[in-house]
Amino acid sequence: MPDLVKEQINVARGNKISFKQEDIKLIGHAIEVRVYAEDPANNFLPDIGKLRIYNPPKGPGVRVDDGFEEGMEIPIYYDSMISKLITYGKDREEAIQRMIRAIDEYKISGVETTLSFCKFVMQHKAFTSGKFDTHFVAQYFKPEMLNAAADNEENNMLAALVADIFVSKSERKQFVANTVSENKATSNWRKRRDL
Repeated sequence: MPDLVKEQINVARGNKISFKQEDIKLIGHAIEVRVYAEDPANNFLPDIGKLRIYNPPKGPGVRVDDGFEEGMEIPIYYDSMISKLITYGKDREEAIQRMIRAIDEYKISGVETTLSFCKFVMQHKAFTSGKFDTHFVAQYFKPEMLNAAADNEENNMLAALVADIFVSKSERKQFVANTVSENKATSNWRKRRDL
């Protein structure tokens, strides 16, 4: 792999790039989302405040480029970007699945963020199929979709808690499995137990 900084300097000096397109071998797939202090349910208006909880995800194929820590303020004076969240996988599908897991594990409180919107995109058929364009938001996104997804996730968590309290271990597994399949979304509780 050529040194890209060296290549940039050589190009700036008027030299040609030392490799050709066919020399580049594609290995795997990466996806990046930008996590902003914005409210996607309110026309992506910027949000400000203190990061009461800031716990970025980790794990295989996950990278977070950020400049914030728990307790820091998100000010009104600058760009509202909190971080760039990047996932890598052997193919697009694995990169998407890792991104969904990373979004679920990314814990931020104190400000509204675009994480729920990013998850919406990762799970949308147009995105997963690769058949979308720059009009994706206008064509597919409605703010009320995020509220419905949040309600669904909350219902799944509540069902898991009820199952944990009131039923035996074998009954609990069946109850949670039925609840999850009915809602077509896997709860965070269930995901954690399946890892």
